[in-house]
Amino acid sequence: MARTRKLFAALSRRGPHRVLRGDLAFAGLPGVVYTPEAGLGLPGIAFGHDWLTKAAHYSGLLDHLASWGIVAGAPDTERGLAPSVLNFAFDLGTALDIVSGVRLGPGKISVHPAKLGVVGHGFGGSAAVFAAAGMPNRLAAAAALFPAATSPPAEDPATRLKLPGLILTAPKDPQSLTSNALSLSHAWDGATLRIVSKAQPGGLVEGRRLTKVFGLASPHRRTQRTVRALLTGYLLYALAGDKTYRDFADPHVHLPKTVPVDPEAPPVALEEKIVALLK
Repeated sequence: MARTRKLFAALSRRGPHRVLRGDLAFAGLPGVVYTPEAGLGLPGIAFGHDWLTKAAHYSGLLDHLASWGIVAGAPDTERGLAPSVLNFAFDLGTALDIVSGVRLGPGKISVHPAKLGVVGHGFGGSAAVFAAAGMPNRLAAAAALFPAATSPPAEDPATRLKLPGLILTAPKDPQSLTSNALSLSHAWDGATLRIVSKAQPGGLVEGRRLTKVFGLASPHRRTQRTVRALLTGYLLYALAGDKTYRDFADPHVHLPKTVPVDPEAPPVALEEKIVALLK
């Protein structure tokens, strides 16, 4: 456990790579891409934003991943009041095509075709599940960070997923009307569910202003630091194959800043969520 804590502490900080930022629009898709300054055969992900949130509001997370050697592309589409989770899933696949099929930077950066994944937050977390289901033999892993319920529900494609995955949730998330983390973990056999201690699901978004005016969550640095460490460690093992970080993908290992999961806990019924909301 002491070794895991040391790794967690290191992953909470920036990695050893200098980071470059680019624009996915050069390939026809609005969005951003973050890469290490150099490296061939790197792991790569497409990242999906939450509802009403710009991809730029995850710059710290994307920069952090790139500093640890992970190329991250984030489409900036489907940001309206009624976004399509299916269209966004398609855009995540397009972003992955770009980061894996185009030589990035000054020719010193490439992504390995066997080291690909999709990650998303909230609405984007469920879109990542749809994207993964649409690429059954292409991805090495997927991750849904505080995923939110969508229509159609992500639980349906999750039942068909054969790849490993990570689902992060907050202690009170199961009682939320919008969260589907618990039901998603039950539907997705290969997923590891982790409860992030004292996390605020919407707090993963960075630098967002006027949050109270629109009823949106404020940035929460503790949530951001913890998620960066948990996600980076998971991807370094699941995509890059670095066995140093094996514990971050092992559901039986308790990681720092997380709460043990009750494997027998059933999904919370809608009636219980409404009661919790009214308390």
